[in-house]
Amino acid sequence: MITRSALTRWKAADGRRPVALATAAVLTAVLLTAGSASAAQPATSKRIPQLSAAQPGSLEKCTELASFDFGATVITTAEVIPAGALTNAGTAVGEHCLIQGQMNERTSPVDGQRYAIGFEMRLPTDWSGRYLYQANGGTDGRVAPAVGAFTGGQLENGLQLGFAVLSSDAGHNEAQNPLFGLDPQARLDYGYQAVGTLTPMAKELITAAYGRGPDRSYIAGGSNGGRHTMVASARYAQEYDGYLAIAPGLDLPQAAVAQLWGAQQWAGVATATPVTGPADLETAFPVAERQLVSAAIVAACDGLDRLEDGMVQDIEGCRNTFSIHRDVPTCTAGRDGTCLTEAQKNVIAAVFDGARNSAGDELYSSFPFDPGIVSPGWASWKFTSSIDRNRDPVAVGFIFSVPPADVSMLNDTLGYALNYDVDAQADRIYETNGVYTESSMSFMNPPNPTRLDTLRGRGGKMIVVHGAADGVFSPDNTAAWYRSLDRRYKNDADEFVRYFEVPGMGHVRGGPATDQFDGLTALVDWVEGGKAPERLTATARGAGNPGGVNPEVPASWSADRSRPLCVYPLIAQYRKGDPEDADSFACKRSSRSEGNGHGDGHGDGHGHGNGHGHGRGGGHR
Repeated sequence: MITRSALTRWKAADGRRPVALATAAVLTAVLLTAGSASAAQPATSKRIPQLSAAQPGSLEKCTELASFDFGATVITTAEVIPAGALTNAGTAVGEHCLIQGQMNERTSPVDGQRYAIGFEMRLPTDWSGRYLYQANGGTDGRVAPAVGAFTGGQLENGLQLGFAVLSSDAGHNEAQNPLFGLDPQARLDYGYQAVGTLTPMAKELITAAYGRGPDRSYIAGGSNGGRHTMVASARYAQEYDGYLAIAPGLDLPQAAVAQLWGAQQWAGVATATPVTGPADLETAFPVAERQLVSAAIVAACDGLDRLEDGMVQDIEGCRNTFSIHRDVPTCTAGRDGTCLTEAQKNVIAAVFDGARNSAGDELYSSFPFDPGIVSPGWASWKFTSSIDRNRDPVAVGFIFSVPPADVSMLNDTLGYALNYDVDAQADRIYETNGVYTESSMSFMNPPNPTRLDTLRGRGGKMIVVHGAADGVFSPDNTAAWYRSLDRRYKNDADEFVRYFEVPGMGHVRGGPATDQFDGLTALVDWVEGGKAPERLTATARGAGNPGGVNPEVPASWSADRSRPLCVYPLIAQYRKGDPEDADSFACKRSSRSEGNGHGDGHGDGHGHGNGHGHGRGGGHR
């Protein structure tokens, strides 16, 4: 059996505060083909094989695929889409075949609902020889167009690059959100089994369409899609060669619990009482005060990368430099946007330090302070998603908890969030019973997040990217995972996994950031060409950007400002030249992030200081 202790051991081993270990909550064995969760250390001396490049091909069939036969698969659409019917970034998408259908239609014995795994595939006439699983975000439930787009303003999507692309609803439709969580099989499909079910079908359909199967297979996605990608790297490592995870929801059930806990902290300092909705909750930390804190972060940390440009590249160094208590004025009278009360500072420090129960045990990760907290997206995650009926309360109550909440909770998700007892209820994300035989921390997570022997051994590669101002899934959590992975592989994890952080970027995209980058091409070059990405060039989407303008790009920036995204733990440091150009920066080690946590010496309202000491010793090779 897999215990909560086993699932979170990688966090404790990271040298940071371990997640609380439950003695009562245990999980059933994971139904998986990726190997056991043995703690044995891998032999990293074995040479990683180099995979060959995919070879192009041409579409042979389209409308004939209406009769495609693969188990419990039903094709409902098989038609040719002419060139130019779709566009992306002002460029026509080429001719392709659109396939739509479903798999495994069934009636639930638990809730009586009809379920199926809906999907769409788009098969380009001019094929690169590659297959791409487009993992979608949120609670799924919608078959998004299978074009292979994941990040802000992607100038070329997967379909334009010649991939055969699949998109799925992960086993339920929008009308069934969020109550699909009442059905145990729908939970498992959402967590990981839809990917496992669809993958062999998709490869057989590609074979029928092109006369041969894909030479190389990739999976990519952002948010929950990033989680799908990381899960596949452990569960389905034999099926995929490359993995691109953007803002992955690793430990997503924990993050959702932390959102409810956070709503309670904000409610304690909201000026609008009682809190009846997101606007009231946001009075705890409205935009004028977020701008005040953002400016204080910039003042303390902007120059750490040798250039004052409104961006904090040295995310780790900023932990040792910025203090919410010291660097932001404390109100001596009323709140007027130029100060914070001591109570506000305590709550902000607590939220960024990470959710905890009353015993002080960590429930989810800390977050870095980043100027991107000014973003409306950051506020939406903190003040809207944490209490409304479409996001965190229903995810925790119906999808992640055993037993699920009563359906009547839908009538008062605000009350559920503000009255959620983390001491009594948080462990339900680790629990099982006779109906729900896998806990949410089992079906939503990789079975052992730092055991990627199969991926590594067959030459697979993974790129993970996370924004520093993500308001829901913490880059601290992703960085801790990577550090633990690196230790497990004897400081050689960068041979097959590389992690990049994006200063200023919110959840998946947006924020005052350079959020436009081509991770998919970089991944292909690494998987098939052996060219490991030393940096990714990212561009701001200012006025005139063909991929779509990001309204949060500051007016003081060049519209096409570019920056290197550096392989973690390196940071972009200014050298010389045009300060708006990525070529003027080098990826270097931070001199301020080697384990001297800032520890600002102030309580956070829960008896904890604000110090972390997250620095990783040693540089990237």
